[in-house]
Formats: sequence, C-alpha cells, structure tokens
Amino acid sequence: MAKPLFVCQGCGAEHRKWMGRCPDCGEWNTIEEQFIQETGQRSGKARPLPTRPITEIATSREARLRTGIEELDRVLGGGLVRDSAVLIGGDPGIGKSTLLLQAAARLAESHDTLYITGEESLQQVRLRGERIGAANEQLRLLAACELEAILATLADQRPAVVIIDSIQTMVSSRLSSAPGTVSQVRDCSAALIQQAKQQGFALILVGHVTKEGTLAGPRVLEHMVDTVLYFEGDKGHAHRILRAVKNRFGPAGEIGVFEMTDSGLMGIRDASRLFLAERIKDTPGSVVLACLEGTRPMLVEIQALIAPTVYATPKRTAVGLDSARVAMLTAVLERRMGLPLTRHDVYVNVAGGARIREPAADLAILMAMVSAYRDRPYPADLAVFGEVGLTGEVRPVGQPETRANEALGMGFHHLVIPKDNEERLHKGLASTRLTTPAQASLRLTAVRHLSEATRAGFSD
Repeated sequence: MAKPLFVCQGCGAEHRKWMGRCPDCGEWNTIEEQFIQETGQRSGKARPLPTRPITEIATSREARLRTGIEELDRVLGGGLVRDSAVLIGGDPGIGKSTLLLQAAARLAESHDTLYITGEESLQQVRLRGERIGAANEQLRLLAACELEAILATLADQRPAVVIIDSIQTMVSSRLSSAPGTVSQVRDCSAALIQQAKQQGFALILVGHVTKEGTLAGPRVLEHMVDTVLYFEGDKGHAHRILRAVKNRFGPAGEIGVFEMTDSGLMGIRDASRLFLAERIKDTPGSVVLACLEGTRPMLVEIQALIAPTVYATPKRTAVGLDSARVAMLTAVLERRMGLPLTRHDVYVNVAGGARIREPAADLAILMAMVSAYRDRPYPADLAVFGEVGLTGEVRPVGQPETRANEALGMGFHHLVIPKDNEERLHKGLASTRLTTPAQASLRLTAVRHLSEATRAGFSD
C-alpha cells in the first residue's frame, strides 16, 4: 500500500501535510509530496541481542587498497578500506569523474573494479578514459540507474571496488519520487552502503553540490558514509584541492593537491612551490603564511589591499578566508593599532585560489593589512604564523616545528611566531634533519602582541 508523505527537498525533514515553509530548515517551497510503498509488516515483539565487552572485539589489520594516486591515497588516510563508503563532492567540471576514472583504471590492475555511470554513456566514459590514459581493459563499466538491478549485479559479480557516478542519478522502484530527491538519495545510498558492508567491497559515491557549495540531498547522507571528500578550486586556475571533511580511517582536514592537465589530474607533492610560483617580491600587502592543512605543511601568499571607500559603509571582502573572521580582525587592527580603517575598504585574498580555514592565518592577515595601509613591503624571506585574539595578543598554534621546516626548505629564513611556540620550535628544529647552515641562517622573532609583530617585520 502506498503511503503519502511530504518531504523537504532541502533538509530531508518529513511532515504529515504540505506547508509553504519547512519548519526545520526555514526554506520556502521545498516540501513535495511523495508516496512510499510499504512492503512488509513489523513484528510485534523483538528478542534481545547479545552484547560483548570491547576488549573481546577482534580488529582487522587488512592492507588498504592503494589507488596508485599518491595525493588521493594521502587524503584517504593511506588508501581505500574494504567494506567502507566514500562520498566525494565538488562543483560541476572540477574533475571528480576524471580523478575517479584514473583511480579505477589503476585499481583494476590488481583488484576487481566496477565503474557504474548514471550520467554518461559507456562511449563517453571510454573516450575520456582514452584521453587521460585510463583505458584499462581490466576495468569494467556499467551504465545503469535502477538500484535493484545494480544491487543484483553487485551480488552476482562481487567486485572489490565499486564507483557510483553519481548517487543523484540512482532511482529505486520502491519510491515514486523522481531521481535526485531526498528520499531517493537517502534510500539508494543506504542500500548501496549496506551491500558494501555485507559483501566487503569499497564503495565510492559521487555527489552533486548545491549553489551554496554543500552536497545536494539530505544531510544524513554525510553521516551514513565513512569518508567525505570535497573538491575545491577555482576553474580559472589549473590546480585543484581535494579535502577530507570527514574520515573514520584517517585524519580529517587532510588535503591533496592536483593540477589539471590534458592527460587528467596530476598529483603535486610540492604544493608550496605551486602556490608561491607567481609571487612578486617586495610588494606592499603581501605576506607568506606557513599554514598546516591536516598533516601537510604548506606556504601560501596572503594579499591585502586597502583603499579609501566611496560608500557610507566600508567593504570587508575576503576570498579564500572566512569573511566574518577577516571583519573581526579588521576591527582588532583598528582598535588595538589605531589604524583608521572605518574610512577604507579592505580586501584580503589567498593567492592561487587556495582556501585557508585555520586560525593560524590571523597574524599573516593582519600583517598584510598593515603593510598595505602603510604601503611598505616586508622582507622577501619573511614567513609568519599565529592566532590573534581580540585584545591583540598573539596566541600559539600547533606543530610550529613542521611549519618552520617547510619555510626553511623554501628559502624563508626570517620567521615571526608566537612567543609561546618558541621553546617547542627550538626543540623541534634540534631533532630534525636540517643541515647546520640551514638552522644557523634562521632568524626567529617571537612576539606576544600584534604591535611587536609589525615592528619586527619592518625592522629590516
């Protein structure tokens, strides 16, 4: 018997009647009527299940499935895990299908791999595979959208790796709603994940994103999978960043850097050199930040531009950074340093299209603003990191020795760091493999307040 249900397409909330506005997420005109076919009856009584002490649970130490793409394996925490589910999202055309087809071709050399496409024909996938060098004869393809047929195929062929491109195209005959709706995405994902757990294959789902940049479909989808990956990057730049937002088998926040070429996505080991390749030295408003994305140290250029405003309310614009945090730091700079920024527009940018989310970028942002306002450049070999509070104090950040090693390796010998990181940094550098000349050339300036940092930067 078909049961009517009203489901919000924005958040997945279920309601008994139609409403113009969803009370859960507040969106208008997102509630649609759907019919769910009930196939069975619930038992009236259930028996209790046995429990076990945690110390008696056996843990498996199976080797991960290496994709053959070093940057992808880094983000996954070392490779794919059997009977796990990975969700990867990103803007259209950013390279999701390209990267997964490359990975599938390499996985097929040692593991039974099945690539299921619901958006393209087999001929289109074959042409892209030939263009990027992923036409492996051991890789099997399937063009299908019907969930029940896909589950039967997986049970019959029992592959080791399954890629679904994309989950929004999958449709179950049990539901009367259209493909891509909340109910279809949720039910199809749950069925595929359950099949992966039962058969022991690694499942990769491709997800569409909304105009706000979040994964389309119900939020519960991200909770159902084991790993959530996001593709970031500006289509105007050749590089792409793959970020692990959630990972049950590795560190969350880890990133992989790729460059889009004619032969597909190529992993970039030296990300710092990529982001600083076009940097112009001795330019006001430019500061090099030693940041940490996951476990990976990286140098990026923070740029600031301050110009007199023509509006009653000055602009505060940030690209690649949290706009609210940049506005807060602008207020700190005006209050604690006395810069009259209420009559100026402030623009802050991370050069190269990278996105920085950690508070350790605060000091670099503020120093770039001071440099732009005073129209004075910092030394070319200066790199900074540190969190800044509302009183202007510079607070310590994690893993300062890792950041310093990356900066020294890239030729930045003058570091401005938080005072509370100084002792740990000296101990960390003493235990590294850096040569004695590299350590001897290091000029370390430890500061407690923003004013000390700006004076140290201009001291040369």
